[in-house]
Amino acid sequence: MGDLRRRVYLSPPDVGPAEREALVDAFDSGWIAPLGPHVEQFERSAASRTGRAAGAALSSGTAALHLALRLAGVGSGDRVHVSTLTFVATANAVRYRGAEPVFIDSAVGSWTLDPAALAEQLELDAQRGRLPAAVVAVDLYGQCADYSQIEPLCERYEVPLIEDAAESLGARVGNRPAGSFGHSAILSFNGNKIITTSGGGMLVADDTELVARARWLASQAREPVAHYEHQTVGYNYRLSNLLAGMGVAQLQGLDAKVQARRANYARYRSALEPEGIEFIDEPDGHFNTHWLTAVLVPESFGVSPETIREHLETYDIESRPVWKPLHLQPAFSDAQVVGGSVAEGLFHRGLCLPSGSNLSAEDRERVIAGIFEARDRSRAG
Repeated sequence: MGDLRRRVYLSPPDVGPAEREALVDAFDSGWIAPLGPHVEQFERSAASRTGRAAGAALSSGTAALHLALRLAGVGSGDRVHVSTLTFVATANAVRYRGAEPVFIDSAVGSWTLDPAALAEQLELDAQRGRLPAAVVAVDLYGQCADYSQIEPLCERYEVPLIEDAAESLGARVGNRPAGSFGHSAILSFNGNKIITTSGGGMLVADDTELVARARWLASQAREPVAHYEHQTVGYNYRLSNLLAGMGVAQLQGLDAKVQARRANYARYRSALEPEGIEFIDEPDGHFNTHWLTAVLVPESFGVSPETIREHLETYDIESRPVWKPLHLQPAFSDAQVVGGSVAEGLFHRGLCLPSGSNLSAEDRERVIAGIFEARDRSRAG
């Protein structure tokens, strides 16, 4: 299994001399506060990469989603349709607005929000005269949701669509990049994402006035007067200029990071699929970054995903279950769910493998060997 002293992480930051130089440049500029030329450059670059007119650099992807919901008009007592197979931050932001999430099941194959389930629920909502205030479609593990069906649905019912692209920067559907779908979209630059500013996020949109309002709300909604005047409750959500400098450097290396993660996926698939391990589909027209390589372990493989995870951990290799569906989370036990069985099956059978863009070929082989060793020991034992 190789060197047991070197831990293999699931998705560690991939940084180097370019990021160090960018941080020093931002420091030397004298702009240390959450404004400055590097923030502006990062916003322009991220907006360009996502095919949007403008972006607002923020302290986290969660902050971006909170603002996106507010700017879409979501408020107290509203309902928001949300993918159930995702990280809890997506639903937390709905609750921040005093609204309630309605969880929508995953589609077989792509694992992302099921357009058929969404269509059925929107039709019921329309019949009852209670359409949701927004739909939040989540891109999963580097793959965009099926916006060819989701966007027309939201347009038909005049429901704002927000793209949660926290996991998909660098992906695309046809010629449209992740982050280009819906009323607005959000990005995450958390430490485990495909590019990172250690922490951070961004709201991107085609409406420049909406983005300007997001920046204003994120700066405590201070009125443009000499004294401190506040007519609206705002937030302290802006990204620092230092971290934005790092983001500029990271974004310049995005394509190479995408290719490295896709190479991880290709190697895992070539080694594991012949043995019965299943992989997320890449639908026609989709380009998946494979931010994380997520697999399904069938019963026929002879060992559970949790047994594999525990065995890999004995070799200091980090892996992780697929997201636990939000409708199964105690914090949302009272929320409505549409379907749910597909997402539950993915959770019970799923496992995320080390997928960093700086994962060495040697360590990738350690992971593969560890999976087979877990199976062989189970069979022998």
